[in-house]
Amino acid sequence: MRKPRPRECEPEPGSRARPGGAGTPARSSPRVWAPGEAEGGSGDPCRCCLMGNGWSHLQTRAALCPVTCVTTLCPFTGPFFVLCADHHVRVATGPQPPRRAAAGPHAEAAQTVDSSAPRPGTSSEERAAVATPEPLIPFHQWALRVPWDPINDSMGGPVTLDTQPMAVGMASAVADCQGSAPEEMTFQGGDHIEILGAQVPGLPWCVGRHAASGQVGFVRTSLIRVQGQASDLENVIFLDEEERSFFSSEGRFSEEDARQLLSRVSGKDVCAVYSLDTAEDAELEQQEELETSTPCLHPEPPETLQRVKNVLEQCKSCQGLPEEPGSWGVHRASSGSSSPDTEEPSFLLDAGDAWADPEALGSLLRFLDAPRFEARFRGLYSLSLPRLSRVFCGFTDEEELAGRLAQARGAAKKAELPMALARLCFLLGRLCVRRLKLSQARVYFEEALGALGGRFGDLFLAVALYTNLASVHLRQKNREKCEQLVPKALALLLGTPGHVGTEAEAGLLRLALRRAICGRSLQAEARACFLLAKHHTRLKQPEEALPFLERLLLLLGTSASPRASWPMNCYLLLADAYSRKCLPHLALGCVKVASLRAQGSLGSALWSAALVLQNCPRLHRLPSQLAHYLRQALASPASAPERTLHGPLYASLARLHSQHGQHGRAIALMTRAAEMDAQTGGRRVVDHLVALAWLHVLHRQSPLALAILESILEAAAATLDQEGVIANMTAIALKRTGRTRRAAEGYYRALRVARRLGHARNQAVVLANFGALCLQAGAGGLAQHYFLESVKLFSRLPSGECGPDFTQVLLRLGQLCTRRALARQGKCYYEWAFLVAVEGDHLESQLQAVQRLCHFYSTVMPSEAQCVVYHEFQLSLARRVADKALEGQLLETISQLYLSLGTERAYKSALDYTKRSLGVFIDLQQKDKEAQAWLQAGKIYYILQQNELVDLYIQVAQNAALYTGDPSLGLQLFEAAGDIFFNGTWEREKAVSFYRDRALPLATTTGNQEAELRLCNKLVALLAEMEVPQEGLEFAHTALALSITLGDRLNERVAYHRLAALHHRLGQGELAEHFYLKALSLCSSPLEFDDETLYYVKVYLALGDIIFYDLKVALWARPGWGWLQPRGLPKLWPWEEQATTRWTLLSPHAGVRGGG
Repeated sequence: MRKPRPRECEPEPGSRARPGGAGTPARSSPRVWAPGEAEGGSGDPCRCCLMGNGWSHLQTRAALCPVTCVTTLCPFTGPFFVLCADHHVRVATGPQPPRRAAAGPHAEAAQTVDSSAPRPGTSSEERAAVATPEPLIPFHQWALRVPWDPINDSMGGPVTLDTQPMAVGMASAVADCQGSAPEEMTFQGGDHIEILGAQVPGLPWCVGRHAASGQVGFVRTSLIRVQGQASDLENVIFLDEEERSFFSSEGRFSEEDARQLLSRVSGKDVCAVYSLDTAEDAELEQQEELETSTPCLHPEPPETLQRVKNVLEQCKSCQGLPEEPGSWGVHRASSGSSSPDTEEPSFLLDAGDAWADPEALGSLLRFLDAPRFEARFRGLYSLSLPRLSRVFCGFTDEEELAGRLAQARGAAKKAELPMALARLCFLLGRLCVRRLKLSQARVYFEEALGALGGRFGDLFLAVALYTNLASVHLRQKNREKCEQLVPKALALLLGTPGHVGTEAEAGLLRLALRRAICGRSLQAEARACFLLAKHHTRLKQPEEALPFLERLLLLLGTSASPRASWPMNCYLLLADAYSRKCLPHLALGCVKVASLRAQGSLGSALWSAALVLQNCPRLHRLPSQLAHYLRQALASPASAPERTLHGPLYASLARLHSQHGQHGRAIALMTRAAEMDAQTGGRRVVDHLVALAWLHVLHRQSPLALAILESILEAAAATLDQEGVIANMTAIALKRTGRTRRAAEGYYRALRVARRLGHARNQAVVLANFGALCLQAGAGGLAQHYFLESVKLFSRLPSGECGPDFTQVLLRLGQLCTRRALARQGKCYYEWAFLVAVEGDHLESQLQAVQRLCHFYSTVMPSEAQCVVYHEFQLSLARRVADKALEGQLLETISQLYLSLGTERAYKSALDYTKRSLGVFIDLQQKDKEAQAWLQAGKIYYILQQNELVDLYIQVAQNAALYTGDPSLGLQLFEAAGDIFFNGTWEREKAVSFYRDRALPLATTTGNQEAELRLCNKLVALLAEMEVPQEGLEFAHTALALSITLGDRLNERVAYHRLAALHHRLGQGELAEHFYLKALSLCSSPLEFDDETLYYVKVYLALGDIIFYDLKVALWARPGWGWLQPRGLPKLWPWEEQATTRWTLLSPHAGVRGGG
């Protein structure tokens, strides 16, 4: 049978497959899955394959998994696995049919069972659907692709679907059995057998103890009837408490991790370095102005001061205590692979030992010949070979070590010490496997099994031996030996709780998972997934463990106990794996789900916070999601050492709230932090109080901040560097309360301390604050001097020490130069600030600098090219800071900039940015902006003369506006849609329907008379141009009435003029003359501008034409025309029109003479 081709379209993890595929093979009948036929699949499955419960409709172009699909599409167009009606798993090719939806993993199994047994009453269509082979779920598709399976259990006779749950406890024999090997149990029908561990469904063997004789051995599961069953999935996954605590013991958050996290989150910038006064044009604060707020969150000033004084008193009484606790109580929960090193005595073989001494060697052999498992043997059966090498300390040459072990093996065989011989042969076999000498390793492992002689006193040794020997047979593809040994090895691996893992068990566990899938046993599948996840986790392979963690949690569903903590820790392990694979959204989602489970420990809460901090966008401020996990850490049960973390936790929460503008809540939290740390005394408490004072400054409570700082100085609890920080902060508070002289004195004191300590950065900050103080006092020249001195100091510092303060000083200096008409200098400082922010990778500073440059090149020194460049860079920054609203606004602005360039290429660029802004507004669900973006795109299509798309985009814009139910928005949009045609050069008649039929009724309904007047004026002008003046009369009269109502004399004159023009076109000379004269009567007198003179000329010329040509009264026309004597014509009037007017003036005289 030819091997099926591997899936060509299976996506890599995290990639996005293209929907559809060329060359899809035609549908063929399912083929029986023979061992070794399914190739490939050694890599990770795609995420959606693991998280989904089945296929969606594959007939369409794209194959989307269910709603749990997160990262990718997974259309399989190559060979795939199906479950047939006879319970065989077979390989089929061609496009996959859609799977019937299942509510969960348990429903999957039930659905498969039901599909194979149609009821007598079913219709023919139902029978056909049942008989159709159903594709397995994506995880099973991936898991079944093992490289090679030695046992062909998918071909041949009918398969009995094993739906029995895992068995534990006692069992009774149903038939006699004579063991064919020493390790197999002999019993008679009716004997009672205790199952050791568990009996796994789908496996022909389990390990048991004969109740009467005490013999331990392998028992055929077909010959016993179990009395106890594990129906609870959670009890099946974990067979003992050690396994149940695995996920909690795998926490990677140590005490040092906690210190680093809280130090980073709580921050000591305010307490360690001087603060830059960032208040731009801050209003003066009066000493009695204190914002009123809720007492529980924002204490009143007297209460706050009293609490501060109480903290300082407690701090004085604890002067002799250490500032940092010796231990915070957060310890690294060691993994199973490392715990024996620290908690259990180690077994070591030293190269310096006297191996040639028979007495010393005999002591070693007697120790190794212990009949049962001892804790010191765990290192021999260890998971990883590097750890095994630690057992053989002092041996640098493996050949030397193998020789010594072989020497001991000979002595053990000679002394007839079977357990020592078995353990030494096992070690020799491991060394041979390490050197890829598989045949020699197989000989050693088989000798070890022979030495055991069927004894299971050391069950962990038996597991390790069977596992390693079966792994060697698999690698050598020895089918006959595998058929004998692999089922027993699987029974030991899956049924023995707490066994010592080895590197060789991964392949066997994958085979066990395959058998559980073929047997449709969810319990066995969950057990195999747990062991595989445990194996890869202990080997520090989180990416390999990831699919099994996903499937395990999916199988668990909601069946876990609400009080169980292991699902939470499992989700955190999964989040850590996603984080390592650079999938931050999935990582954050797992952390969120973990927080909704049972209340965890302080370490798990801090680990969650660390994962959030690691996977959120890297901004200068802390992510808001962090607050939930910090509060969870505060609420978690804590021992006495762990309660010392509450102070830093409160300080971290205070800083978080402060960075997000919630200064009131931050004040309450920082006060609590100071009270929690008051018992420790020392610098940390003073840091909290200084940070509390700064929060009051930011909260516009400078007088209270001054009182707190004064209390700290009176208590003499601050060090010299803290006194400098306090002096600078005091000066900032004094400046904000309008006491300029005292603020200058405070800055001078802070400057002296900074110079004394040699802190150049603090000196630069104080000088910049001096400049801001001078600028507030109106001394611009002096302010520029101090800013320049500050810039000189900042420029000498390494870029990492400047922080965002250097950028802020440069921006202030650039703004000052721009105000003083030094535009070129201002531009240089703006660009310098931008470069400093880019070098420091500070996004917010880059954003501020680019915004200043955009404003500079748009208003101060206009440059369209530079404006476009900086706006586009600002757009990239908006994406990095994840500010979708700013991104949409910038896309609109850039579109307008390109539109103003007036070239076809610029129009296409404007269209592209408009469409991108449309996507942003759709994501933000801002229907008003979405409607305007649709309309803007239609306008650009109109300019590009792609008329077939104009109407479409305008219609979608109208639908979006009407969806909001806001008549004002609809009015604005309908008028703007009409303006597209009104201001254009073709199809201008389309504007009439928008103005008259849609916008005008809305303006009338909403009572917006200004818009109604504007629309009437546009309709009058448009209808007059379309040569339908009769229709325009109604709107002209309406415009006249609205102008009179609004008292708008200019629009009233325009309305009279347009009425006159319409009547003139209709040949109604008397009415036209009347309205022209009304329009002239509203003109200002005397005339103020040349344009008014030109207007008079044109109106009088029109009046003359009406009287002469329409009313046929030439003599009456002479007064009207007589005003237009050449000496009365303005000098700015074109000479061609002057000549025309002169000829018109001569015409009536010629006509009169001719008539006479």
